Amino acid sequence: MSTAVPPDTLDTLYRDHHGWLQGWLRRKLGNRSDAADLAQDTFLRILAGRNAAAIVEPRKYLATIAGSLVVDRFRRRSIEEAYLETLAARPEPTAISPEERTLIIETLLAIDRMLDDFGPRTRAVFLLAQFEGLTYAAIGERLGISVTSVKKHLTRALTQCLILSEA
Repeated sequence: MSTAVPPDTLDTLYRDHHGWLQGWLRRKLGNRSDAADLAQDTFLRILAGRNAAAIVEPRKYLATIAGSLVVDRFRRRSIEEAYLETLAARPEPTAISPEERTLIIETLLAIDRMLDDFGPRTRAVFLLAQFEGLTYAAIGERLGISVTSVKKHLTRALTQCLILSEA
C-alpha cells in the first residue's frame, strides 16, 4: 500500500534534484521540452506512490523512474510511427476508368428500369428489404400484407435481379 508523500519532503526532493534530472533527460533525449515533460512525470509518479522520505539514493531512484518513462515514450513513438507508415503504404484510392463508369451507370439504369417494371407493392417490398433491412414481418406490418405475400413479392423481385445480372 502506498503512502502519501509529505509536501515538504517532495518539495525538498524537487528543489534539490529537478534541475539535475531535467539535464540528465535532456542529454538522453536531445530535446529540452521532452526532458521537461518527463521530469515532471517522474515527480508525479513519486507523488502518486512512494514516500519521498524513504528514498535513500534520490538521483539513482529518479534516474530509474525517468529511464522507464523514456523507454515508454520511445515505445509509444515507435508504435505511432509504424501506424503512420502502414497508413502511408496503403494504396491510394483509384479513380474509376471511363469504361467502368459507363458500366456502373448502365447497371444503375437497368436496375431503375427493373424497379419500374415491378408492381408498386413488389417494388416497395424489395426496397424495404434491401435498403432498410426490414424483416419479412416488419415489411408485412408496414405494408399491411401477410408474411407469405412479402416472401412472394421478394422472390419475384430477386428473380428479376438474378435475370438482370445474367444478361
